[in-house]
Amino acid sequence: MLHFTPAEFERRMTATRRAMEARDLEALLLFAPESQFWLTGYDTFGYCFFQCLVVPRSGEPVLLTRSADRRQAELTSIIGDIRIWRDHAGANPAADLAQLVTELGLSGRRIGWETATQGLTYANGNRVAATVGGIASLVDVGGLMGTLRLVKSHEEIALVRRAAALADAAWDAGVAATGPGADESAILAAMQGAVFAGGGGYPGNAFIIGSGEQALLCRYQEGRRELEAEDQLNLEWAGVAAHYHAALFKTLVIGRPRPAHAAMHAAAAEALA
Repeated sequence: MLHFTPAEFERRMTATRRAMEARDLEALLLFAPESQFWLTGYDTFGYCFFQCLVVPRSGEPVLLTRSADRRQAELTSIIGDIRIWRDHAGANPAADLAQLVTELGLSGRRIGWETATQGLTYANGNRVAATVGGIASLVDVGGLMGTLRLVKSHEEIALVRRAAALADAAWDAGVAATGPGADESAILAAMQGAVFAGGGGYPGNAFIIGSGEQALLCRYQEGRRELEAEDQLNLEWAGVAAHYHAALFKTLVIGRPRPAHAAMHAAAAEALA
């Protein structure tokens, strides 16, 4: 399923190639999943394995990935040329990438590559530097793709608004499930269920819930508890539409507010007045 129109993908590709031209780059090696998704629609968590989107300054992009993601690429992206590296003991997909670079006529050229991403491990990065770097001039493009993504299109803004509506629905469901004796598991289920019921997806970060002595934790942790008659519940969650997030954080007071709660509420009301 594609979440954007062909014209939108063409706009993104044109902007990317203009940036390549400005930096005198003949191609990009994109390893970041967010770059691949934004530029082509390719949607997978297979980035935990080696995969690279090769984007020539002229010509169509080529994806090098595992066989498990071939169908994923065919159904979720605009990529027409999908190459497979064989995953076996001792496999070196960076060598397959170097062969692809040669086949595309990019030997001896300046090629930009993404290095600051979970899509490229240290070990694989070293292999790419040794193989592709041995036949072409590799240039770290840093935050190039992130900069291109900063200004959102009308189609992207529509998804962000959809995500925000889903986040509001999740909040309403969470509030309805909250009260003395309520189980945190039921609250989480209600909130994530509301996002799913509205057609949304999983967030990039797990919903964070904390109460009692865990109310001020800033990260997800395992373990659930029941709310007491007087308690504080902190919730950090997101509505998600096609990976576009609307992330929110709110605090619920169960029972009688403490003086600190009342003071914070008064300060917030004064600031908003």
